[in-house]
Amino acid sequence: MKVLYIGGTGEISYECVRASAALGQDVTVFNRGRGGEPLPKAVRQIIGELADDAAYAKLADEGFDVVCQFLAYELPIVRRDAEVFAGRCGQYVFISSASAYRKTPQRYVITEDVPLANPYWAYSRAKAAMESYLMDKHTAGRLAVTIVRPSHTYRAKFPGGIASGDDWAWRILNDKPIIVQGDGTSLWTYTHSSDFAVPFANLLGKPAALGEAFHITRHMQAYTWDEIYSAMAHALGAEAGIVHVPSETLARYNPDWAGPMLGDKAWSVLFDNSKVMSVAGAFECKISLQAGMAGAAEHYHRRTESYKPDLKTHAFLDRICAEQSALGIGK
Repeated sequence: MKVLYIGGTGEISYECVRASAALGQDVTVFNRGRGGEPLPKAVRQIIGELADDAAYAKLADEGFDVVCQFLAYELPIVRRDAEVFAGRCGQYVFISSASAYRKTPQRYVITEDVPLANPYWAYSRAKAAMESYLMDKHTAGRLAVTIVRPSHTYRAKFPGGIASGDDWAWRILNDKPIIVQGDGTSLWTYTHSSDFAVPFANLLGKPAALGEAFHITRHMQAYTWDEIYSAMAHALGAEAGIVHVPSETLARYNPDWAGPMLGDKAWSVLFDNSKVMSVAGAFECKISLQAGMAGAAEHYHRRTESYKPDLKTHAFLDRICAEQSALGIGK
């Protein structure tokens, strides 16, 4: 089976490429060739720009059985894919997002029949729009589509939110407080990409996956946010000074934060992965939170020389921490 990964060196896709190669799939990646880690020896790499229409169109001449699109964030990308790969691949796998599910959640266990409706985050609405477009193409017989929805999936990066994971790591290591939305006890499904990759690779080439959408996450397991950030700090050899701030308050400080907070990270949900298991087989998430954070810490230390703290951003975060910490304290 010939499999093309558009991307292939990212936070999620790198481990998926490794899992595909381990299964004996004939894997090619198309990307800019800027990944810092070596691909498996059997994997072929085509270096090119996503914006180069001529080079991109040539990919269809390769006769791939499966095309996995990890780099589509806007509708024009999948429109072009539908034109390029229509009738020229057996399965087109689109990487969407579990953040597209309805917010505010109306139940805490999420299955694939939950509607896609996120009024808070344009990113999630764009993913939902791309899903709708592609499923229309599938129904019309133009392109055999499979949708995959990761939730928060990590490998080399620490958890972010209103700031990047590297920002939080820098603050922890410099004895500055970090901000956690809510009271830190809400549940969050946090999945290592090597655990995600196994069922993902096993979906490829499966007729039962065509015309279907699947999320892939830890199955009915989650951590509290305080637990996640405490494990992160421990992996860095430090302690996290946490300031809890309501998500609605964070959105008042900066309306751009409404998307990642109210549109995603504020809600306690669990993901039922029974549907993907019924097609790709049962799987277990083997990477513990502590082991995953230790790996992310190793990657972080390799990046520290290139990290330059944005002083304006950190001053803003300092201000929020100071103001919120002072609430309720008498004169």
